[in-house]
Amino acid sequence: MAKKKILFINQEITPYVPETELAVMGKALPQAMQEKGHEIRTFMPKWGTINERRGQLHEVIRLSGMNLIINDTDHPLIIKVASIQQARVQVYFIDNDDYFSKRQMEKDEMGNDYPDNGERAIFFARGVLETVKKLRWVPDIIHCQGWMSAVVPLYIKTAYHEEPSFANTKVVTSLFTKNLTKDLGDNFKKCVEFREATADMLAPYSDTFDFEEMGKLAIDYSDGVVIAAADVNDNLVAHAKGKGIPVLDYHEDFAEAYEEFYKIICPED
Repeated sequence: MAKKKILFINQEITPYVPETELAVMGKALPQAMQEKGHEIRTFMPKWGTINERRGQLHEVIRLSGMNLIINDTDHPLIIKVASIQQARVQVYFIDNDDYFSKRQMEKDEMGNDYPDNGERAIFFARGVLETVKKLRWVPDIIHCQGWMSAVVPLYIKTAYHEEPSFANTKVVTSLFTKNLTKDLGDNFKKCVEFREATADMLAPYSDTFDFEEMGKLAIDYSDGVVIAAADVNDNLVAHAKGKGIPVLDYHEDFAEAYEEFYKIICPED
């Protein structure tokens, strides 16, 4: 396979967060593709549970400083970076005091989903894409892992479709078991509006977005879908297989299967 530039947008990556199926794949997949000779970039949120000192995170001043407007409010974008030494994988972190650094992951200290998880996902998606533009790096494939990255496919196909960095980029979404227990509130459609991404485009979806709606949104704007766990939501699997796009079934030994799938999604010239 010709070497590709692959952007991994991950919700979780071990060792920065506790090991889950999603977090383990967040580390293992970029590592495997890099070892196969592909050029990668990897992003995740800078959750407030991450110990910056232990993880040796540091801010990248040249990439930070932009303000993103979400729900009519300016939110400063902070970019940090660290390396997983054992895997030789560099990770970029999307940070913001309101959405990430002062809070836990998707649930608060009482175990409840944050009511603004939708806004957090929107900020994360736009933060990653704006940072990739600043890096002057043009990915052939964007691979999204976790509901936190579910807005990315929509933005790639609408708001960023004319950007030189993404004009020819293919998008893959992985479906995992881990989900949200509560919906994202009734203002998600309004908050997601940005450039050509309008609330009208979300009319086919439920007015109150939940985990399934986020999954369907990601699938609908992706070029391919990966069933990344053995017990993924049946409705989302059926939705993906009904779209007429390539779907890769679950593979425990994933590296070769994923690389072959990338070849289908992004054929060699």
